[in-house]
Amino acid sequence: MITFDPLWETLKKRGISQYELIHKHHVSTGTLDSLRKNKSVTLNTINDLCRIIGCDIQDIVRFLPDK
Repeated sequence: MITFDPLWETLKKRGISQYELIHKHHVSTGTLDSLRKNKSVTLNTINDLCRIIGCDIQDIVRFLPDK
């Protein structure tokens, strides 16, 4: 399973709010909703988030093997 839990931790550490992602960086509310629910997003979205936040992919995504 893919989880975006590291994203929320990284945003908090860097002092970046979801409001800022939406209004300054034009990340859609639908994309943020998908991320909150650990639903599928494109690699382009992950690339954009890495660029916006200035982080590596592991700071956004974590893979958890299914049991």
